[in-house]
Amino acid sequence: MRTRLIKIGNSRGVRLPKPLIEEAGLTDQVDVTVKNGAIMVAPMASCRSGWSDAAKQMRERGEDSLLDPPTPTRFDEEEWDW
Repeated sequence: MRTRLIKIGNSRGVRLPKPLIEEAGLTDQVDVTVKNGAIMVAPMASCRSGWSDAAKQMRERGEDSLLDPPTPTRFDEEEWDW
């Protein structure tokens, strides 16, 4: 599809037809990058996507330990009962 850049304030933009937006699965927010001189517009990845799988992989490799050892407090020593 051939189109023109349109002026938007001091910037320029491209109008995307609705069928193209729907086919690409775009919503109000998108990721825009440049790759090999081409502007790429992609659906924005959801926050924390892939975190669950990454946590499982860390557990399998034994990399899910605390960075610092637990520090007991007065509450732990004097007031907490199991």
